[in-house]
Amino acid sequence: MLSKKLHIGLLGNPNSGKSSLFNLLTGMRQKVGNFPGVTVEKKIGQVVLQNKLSYNVIDLPGAYSLYPRRSDEWVSYKQLMTPEENEGIDLAIVVVDASSLRRNLLYVSQVIDLKVPVIVALTMSDIAKKRGITIDIDGLSREMQVPIVAVNARTGKGVDQLKSTISQLMLTEQAGNDFFNIEELAKEAIEEIQKLIPNISNYSAIHHLINHESFQLDDKTQGEIERIEEKYKFNHTRIQAEDIQLRYKKIRQIVQKTVEEDSPEKKKRYSEQLDHFFLHRTYGYLIMGVVLFILFQSVFWMAEFPMNTIEYGVSQLGGLLGNSLPTGWVADLLINGVLAGIGGILVFVPQIMILFGLITLLEDTGYMARISFLSDRIMRKVGLNGKSVMPMIGGFACAVPAIMSARNIENKKERLLTIMVTPFMSCSARLPVFTILTSLIIPNKHILGVLSLQGLVLMGLYVFGILIALIVSYVLNLFIKIKEKSYFILELPVYKQPRWKNIIITMIEKAKVFVFDAGRIILLISLILWGLSSFGPGNKREEINKHYQEQLALHPENVKIYNTEKSNALLEFSYAGIMGRAIEPVIKPLGYDWKIGIALITSFAAREVFVGTMATLYSVGDGADENSSTLRNKMQSARRIDGSPVYTTATGLSLLIFYLLAMQCMSTLAVVKRETGSWKWPLIQLLYMTGLAYIFSLIIYQVMK
Repeated sequence: MLSKKLHIGLLGNPNSGKSSLFNLLTGMRQKVGNFPGVTVEKKIGQVVLQNKLSYNVIDLPGAYSLYPRRSDEWVSYKQLMTPEENEGIDLAIVVVDASSLRRNLLYVSQVIDLKVPVIVALTMSDIAKKRGITIDIDGLSREMQVPIVAVNARTGKGVDQLKSTISQLMLTEQAGNDFFNIEELAKEAIEEIQKLIPNISNYSAIHHLINHESFQLDDKTQGEIERIEEKYKFNHTRIQAEDIQLRYKKIRQIVQKTVEEDSPEKKKRYSEQLDHFFLHRTYGYLIMGVVLFILFQSVFWMAEFPMNTIEYGVSQLGGLLGNSLPTGWVADLLINGVLAGIGGILVFVPQIMILFGLITLLEDTGYMARISFLSDRIMRKVGLNGKSVMPMIGGFACAVPAIMSARNIENKKERLLTIMVTPFMSCSARLPVFTILTSLIIPNKHILGVLSLQGLVLMGLYVFGILIALIVSYVLNLFIKIKEKSYFILELPVYKQPRWKNIIITMIEKAKVFVFDAGRIILLISLILWGLSSFGPGNKREEINKHYQEQLALHPENVKIYNTEKSNALLEFSYAGIMGRAIEPVIKPLGYDWKIGIALITSFAAREVFVGTMATLYSVGDGADENSSTLRNKMQSARRIDGSPVYTTATGLSLLIFYLLAMQCMSTLAVVKRETGSWKWPLIQLLYMTGLAYIFSLIIYQVMK
């Protein structure tokens, strides 16, 4: 064990303080990836001990036992049982919540019986003390036959002692005594498995009998294990039940010897008192609504300044490059392709960091579990569960981080359903489109002198998006055939103060995952869209450039007007423009012309591109945006060939509904691909959302016109 670099596995129950301890041990010496074949995050860091040597620490997903149910529990389980080459766990640090000792010690006892050297890191001793729980740590260590170190993941107290214990254990090597003699349950079967697969413990042999189908074993070995099961009539359910019962029996005996606990009647727990208020049948939902409203608003106003700063910086850099680089396609590629693509990635980072920071804050305080608990009844009726509510609420700010946050949903089907419907939430990128279209078609009037009619329409769009999401989830639930039992087993952790360092590290790591993983796909699609908008077939674009050069030579005072007209003409005869004209017969029943068709294509990069495209198409000068009266006036005065206005009430409402329901966001598709591990689901999402948008927009236009 000393001749190679150790892999230290950090294990523990969910909400035991494992991730905080990982951050304390490794600091910023971390990297994030995915475990092979799954989207569950793999966090690896470096811990430096007193001997100045560094070792790998793998933060394994939380698990309650070695009998996994959730996908992330399977990841931890397989890492212990059948690890990837050179990534076996040489030393296990099992994090144990002192305030829930009995439940946590079950996992410890199972890991011990795998014959892996174990150190127990005892956390939340302060909470246990408040509950009247006193633990004899030395006595508990003797009974469990493993070193136990009390640590405070919030303050860092005990971390140095933990590092010292790691060093000592590496020098002495743990003997590896059995916590429980599992051999008594199936002696002959265990012996045959150990002949078939040498150098595994009795407990590992039991797990090979129970879960060998999930292990990467050759066909011959699989067949031999099946033969052993049949020979000894090995009953999975009975063995697992007896194993758990006998372990808990011994754990109760150990706890009776080493733990003193006040009776429940002596003192009401602080968290239970708070839950009488926060989980109240009436007040609970009202408080949850206020918390989610504040969360939703905070993501908007907190992200506004950094997002504007990034956009301003990208714009200034683009202007600088435009003035410095010689005119040509290379400069255009760098400015409108590469730089615009990078800007489109970076502009999402503030929302991602803020949303995950606020979610981590709610998780750290313990309130996130209460939100899931309150929401479960509503969500379950449409195939989701209580944990789906946070990704869906997060979708109001940006679907990208919202979909990433769906990872905490254990059930594969419910997680997939959440991912598939979250884009129906009206994200901030839709706001510029909603704002300009609403101002075009809805009178600026007030109902009862207070309520803005335009504001009510805007709110109605958000509510409609939620209703469609719930209806679609109900329908998809009937068709997606993933057979996995749905459990909503939720531990309500105690309320506690947030760990600010942990929140900051989480924000940074989530931003890095987005920029370096989804960002590569986004940049690629941005370059493709630039190419479609910048080039076209034949010599028509050359003729346009030549024509406007001649006009500029004759009338140099009209440079701004001619440049805008030239951009409009070049766009019309680009590949994107040709695509716009090609789809015009399809979108005409919705009330759209070819120019709106181009906007639909270009805004696939990001919905807010619709406004910039309109500004170019309708010959608006620089500085036009969704608040520009010039742009609104130009759009209002736009006419079709027959002289009728383009933007009627029917067309405007049709466009609003289309942008509300359609998947006009390549960033979201890229993240869905990353989270599902396949292009199948993002393509299905693109097709059904576009289909729904088309049908609803068609109905609205045909009825309203």
